[in-house]
Amino acid sequence: MALDRRTLMDTLSRVGLPDGGDIVSRDMVRAVTIEGDTVRFVIEAPDAATAARMEPVRAAAVQLVQELRPNLSVSAVLTAHGPAKPAPEPPSLKVGRHPTPQDGPQRVAGVDRILAVGSGKGGVGKSTVSSNLAVALAKAGRRVGLLDADIYGPSQPRMMGVSQRPGSPDGKKIIPLKAHGVTMMSIGLMVDPAKAVVWRGPMLMGALQQMLGQVEWGNLDVLIIDLPPGTGDVQLTLAQKTDLTGAVIVSTPQDVALLDARKAMDMFNTLKTPVLGLIENMSTFHCPHCGEETQIFGHGGVGREAEALGLPLLGALPIDLDTRLAGDAGTPVAAGDGPAAQAYAALARGLIDGGMA
Repeated sequence: MALDRRTLMDTLSRVGLPDGGDIVSRDMVRAVTIEGDTVRFVIEAPDAATAARMEPVRAAAVQLVQELRPNLSVSAVLTAHGPAKPAPEPPSLKVGRHPTPQDGPQRVAGVDRILAVGSGKGGVGKSTVSSNLAVALAKAGRRVGLLDADIYGPSQPRMMGVSQRPGSPDGKKIIPLKAHGVTMMSIGLMVDPAKAVVWRGPMLMGALQQMLGQVEWGNLDVLIIDLPPGTGDVQLTLAQKTDLTGAVIVSTPQDVALLDARKAMDMFNTLKTPVLGLIENMSTFHCPHCGEETQIFGHGGVGREAEALGLPLLGALPIDLDTRLAGDAGTPVAAGDGPAAQAYAALARGLIDGGMA
């Protein structure tokens, strides 16, 4: 039987650290690949000084994984998240200011298409879909950007496995980060992650304007914007101030989620933003032990809603443990090649073939 990611991560969670915890709970495991009898992963220490002391930890991790199955080839690289000495501070760049006036919706320089990924309520996996869709499109050869516009609850830095502060060589332009083939930016990279963002609407709108207009996105085929849930200031500002290609609505199949998804679609229609289609997330669950298929949240509700509205159902994505583990570990499941990755690849291919990405 092939070694799966869950078994590997469970095994690595037994590798303890001298100062407590383990390499999985402390979020040090990166770039996991499993190809037949070959296993590769990276152990990322917080700094070079810590990495220099972790060779016994790396060796223990390799030994534990090799004991899982005969003839496994295991490679573990020890690396450091940042330099041993603090890097020079970039020029100060204030985020969260009042917006600057502009006339009508503006294009983002160098970006061909902008897709807003929205939902009527939280908890339907919109951010998971956004990160994995971005990675799947990048794997398909597109030049992709990902903007985390969930100002109050940014999650993309964790899901994409990045935490460095973006550079600003002149205190005006922002240099975005790259991860898994995607150019990305989030307010979570610009503020203290332990602090709540307590801003009124104007500061929030100014921050969104900065992340669209001051970030050096480069030349992109598509910029995916991960919106906050609901129908608030961010959605209103984005639709009125940015030249959007369209919106994609994510919902789970049950009626409660669809009630709020309808409100999100009505908002975009009111704002004259095309709704390009719907995605049913957490559509079905395949038990890894018995193989039984279960519709935890129901099944097909989003498809029926799309049909009633005359909109395409862009994809039906499963709910599985690998997707959650991959997001927590900072390597989206779409970067791999399992069933969930294939579902995201099919979603990406449909968007490309339909001219939406």
